[in-house]
Amino acid sequence: MKTTVLLLPGMLNDASLWDAVAAPLASVADVRRAPALSQDSVPAMADAAWQLLADLPPEAPVVLVGFSLGGYVAIDMLARPQRPLQGAVLVSTSARPESPESQAGREKTIAGMRKNFERMVDGIAAFVTHQPDAPQRIKPMMLGVGAEVAIRQNQAISQRKDHRAALGKLTLPVTVLCGEQDRVTPPDLSKELAALIPSAQLQRVSDCGHMLPVEQPTHLADAIRQVVERPQHN
Repeated sequence: MKTTVLLLPGMLNDASLWDAVAAPLASVADVRRAPALSQDSVPAMADAAWQLLADLPPEAPVVLVGFSLGGYVAIDMLARPQRPLQGAVLVSTSARPESPESQAGREKTIAGMRKNFERMVDGIAAFVTHQPDAPQRIKPMMLGVGAEVAIRQNQAISQRKDHRAALGKLTLPVTVLCGEQDRVTPPDLSKELAALIPSAQLQRVSDCGHMLPVEQPTHLADAIRQVVERPQHN
């Protein structure tokens, strides 16, 4: 039975985020992409993601891949499983709940988005990338998601739950990836996340900021493929 890979995008991302990642996986997996995450909370986003797998029988192998906000959603799904999973890939994300400092920064971001969304996107696109041409490649997608959804995403992130205890009880294989030049979720957060999960593997990717699916899609596709092709033990 072919493994299903569910791709969960980050903030200000839609399904096109995964274009260069999904293509190389098509020969080994049934690749499904969640649309832009627009629900009011991370648990609601997780519930909507589970619905994208509702047609599969319980024995069908499934690998979750969550990027950034999608990583928070994947962590929620791992903590509150609704079906068996083969593995997970957590990309440019963190296990930490919101801190007072990050909450203040998020409120500032929301205010900026309400005032001048396009200007905020310019700044965000530059901050989340490392490669010089990457901001121009992601800005159309970000503008297309729009201010209303982006504000709702920020509000959902700020209310995310602390699932670190649940992560420590996982038995399925998990790969954690981060860009060496990630300024949004720096590598130390990915190291911390991987350390929480038994048997997790950490991969740090050079010449890459936060936008790993865009800046290093081949590396990410290879990492997902490794999880898909790992022998399953029943």
